Amino acid sequence: MGFAYDRGEMMRCALAGLLALLLAPPAIQISASARSLRPGELVVLSIAVPEPTERVSVRAFDRDVAAYPAGDRTWHALVGIDLDVKPGTYAVTVDAGAPPEHATYDLIVAPVTFRTRRLTVDEAFVTPPASEQARIEREAKLLDSVWNSAAGERLWSDPFVRPVPHDANSAFGTRSIFNGKPRNAHGGADFLSPGGTPVHAPNAGRVAIARSLYFSGNTVVIDHGLGLFSTLAHLSVIEVLEGDSVSAGQLVGLVGATGRVTGAHLHWAVRASGARVDPLSVLALLGSPQ
Repeated sequence: MGFAYDRGEMMRCALAGLLALLLAPPAIQISASARSLRPGELVVLSIAVPEPTERVSVRAFDRDVAAYPAGDRTWHALVGIDLDVKPGTYAVTVDAGAPPEHATYDLIVAPVTFRTRRLTVDEAFVTPPASEQARIEREAKLLDSVWNSAAGERLWSDPFVRPVPHDANSAFGTRSIFNGKPRNAHGGADFLSPGGTPVHAPNAGRVAIARSLYFSGNTVVIDHGLGLFSTLAHLSVIEVLEGDSVSAGQLVGLVGATGRVTGAHLHWAVRASGARVDPLSVLALLGSPQ
């Protein structure tokens, strides 16, 4: 009888321990904020760690995503869902602490249908002349080098602001077909601001590019740090220099019609760890409360 009692007690203890393990919260807890989980959207991950740590590693969509502290035991990471991501379930992995704790979080990306527009334009507008090809390739390499050399620390602390006061009039992700030829998806938001309108930095950062580019004309690219970039294109005037530090709302140029455009407007594009995301989603999640 004594043996039976000991065996039953051991089973009850084992079951109680297993139940406690199953009901215990994970060592790392992850939550997500987003307008929606669709291609072209920004997702802000909130990561709660059991003990203070100096580093949190995040990986999503086969890319490393920088995380930054937002409290004693809370970290944030900005995960971009690129325009070309297919619908499905994608695991985000998080490692924190020493020895490292590991956790995963599933992002379920829903389908989205972007608008398609068909236009007939001068063929010279569709196909660049052969004489410009070397310049185009050189500038593409320049942009790639910028995207791959983001500042390793967060350079902003204030909320993001609109670079111009006007509403966006061109939908992010629009697929254009010029003279029957498909073009790249529209990877930014266009603001139909009059020429000469002041253009302000959406947030603090370092000016990585401030020069004329073939497709985007007078262009300012701001490295906000941690893989987050703003591109402000088609300016008539550039008011900053490469290497300058800028603050949120600082004047960086004036609206224009330079580059491959048909009229004055501001094109604002955002990249988050390589993903092209809608700037309006950045304002919705990281901007000033309305």
